[in-house]
Amino acid sequence: MYRVLAYLKFLKASKNQHGVHSPFVYNFVTKCIYDKGKHEEYQAIKTYRKSLLKNNESISITDFGSGSKVFKSNIRKVSNIAANSGTPFKKAKLLFRIANYFKPRTILELGTSLGIATQAMAINNEVKKIISVEGCPNTFNFAQGSLANYKNVELINDQFKTYISRIKASDFDLIYFDGHHDKKATIDYFEALLPKANNNSIFIFDDIYWSSGMTEAWEFIKQHNLVKVTVDTFHFGFVFFRKEQVKEHFKIRL
Repeated sequence: MYRVLAYLKFLKASKNQHGVHSPFVYNFVTKCIYDKGKHEEYQAIKTYRKSLLKNNESISITDFGSGSKVFKSNIRKVSNIAANSGTPFKKAKLLFRIANYFKPRTILELGTSLGIATQAMAINNEVKKIISVEGCPNTFNFAQGSLANYKNVELINDQFKTYISRIKASDFDLIYFDGHHDKKATIDYFEALLPKANNNSIFIFDDIYWSSGMTEAWEFIKQHNLVKVTVDTFHFGFVFFRKEQVKEHFKIRL
């Protein structure tokens, strides 16, 4: 019920590109978010998702996050995970377009799951390195096999907090927060990874309306003094640190 009410509220407050006066955000919305081009890479994304939707293998899930709102058992079929909690095709295509538009060379992903989002970003040849962290050993093993052909992907089996504490990379061009949908955890990971952001880095938060707590975390992030621009598309929250920008927040309908 919370998500339904939050979406109705979002629709009333959101705009399309005609309500955007920042050139940087206008270009992002029109050339990336609203890009209607038929990218040939979409077929690879569709093929990867299709293979998961047909996979009847079962995985025993160790959940370190906020748990599932769909599954009651920790023994889950790959096909059911892909259908109910995997990255939807529309969101995967948008993540591809994000990588295609901003051309981040280095990406950190918190939450690999079946690797749908990972694959969508990895098929861009200009992405030189994606480090994707997955806490569940069995999910990690599955994703490792499924993504074996993507040489720009490095999978890490570790809990987010533990891995973040020992990151060696100086910074990342894009960080995708897609796991542990909890207010405190989201804020903790955000603050811990702020030193890994450069002026042009993008932080992407998935499911910012998952719960009232996640929305509170999103509001906290928006008000942080290092955050300059945010774009809320309901399903994703985009954060930019560009010092040359005036601080602004946008709600954009997909």
